[in-house]
Amino acid sequence: MSTRKKNVVYGTEHLLSGLCDSVSKVLTLATHSEIRYSGMVQKIGKTCLKPDLGCFVLFDGGFSGLVIINFTAPAAMELYARYMLNMGMDKASLASTFTADEVGNTMGELMNQIVGDFTGKIERELETHVTQSQPKMLALNRQVVLSVDANLDKPEARRVTFYTGGHNLFYLELAIDRTEFIPLRDFEPQGAHDPEALFAQASAAPTANPSHPTKPAHPASEHDDLLKSLGM
Repeated sequence: MSTRKKNVVYGTEHLLSGLCDSVSKVLTLATHSEIRYSGMVQKIGKTCLKPDLGCFVLFDGGFSGLVIINFTAPAAMELYARYMLNMGMDKASLASTFTADEVGNTMGELMNQIVGDFTGKIERELETHVTQSQPKMLALNRQVVLSVDANLDKPEARRVTFYTGGHNLFYLELAIDRTEFIPLRDFEPQGAHDPEALFAQASAAPTANPSHPTKPAHPASEHDDLLKSLGM
């Protein structure tokens, strides 16, 4: 390995770039529409869950952190509808409001795929292991800001603006402990999993019958427990 390559340091911005790429890639494949993000990143004091639909995931292992995506109602409904239609759902069977359980469950599933793609990429590129929690989705129809305690010692927080194919906005926030990765030796990253195969498997699954709705993945009691743990 050359001296120049040995001196390369991977920090917060590198991790954030990888996360943004995962968001864009997974949602673009899921919705068959271009999902892009701003070329500018904001340094923020802390991460928050905001209206209309907020989702967060904690991860730990090689480094600790918190990922939050705050969807505006139009962005959430657009992504939900495009994804479900691409999966073969009848348009008449789609939920009509972002507060519906179906929307939250769907966005939580997409969030899980996003973070899974991100952690897999980090394990391949940085040769470290990261585990993720189950995504938690919270619909807020009033102006409430909630902070999630990730127990970080020296947190660094960033925010990036995303744009859907229908020009609706949503925002990604990342908070991690200040960390740096420095290559010690040369190595070849392992091959990546193909996210298109995951969507192909999902689309091949039987479509739910509107007359026999499936049981929500996150029952009301869990939602209530989440609100209680966040001080609401």
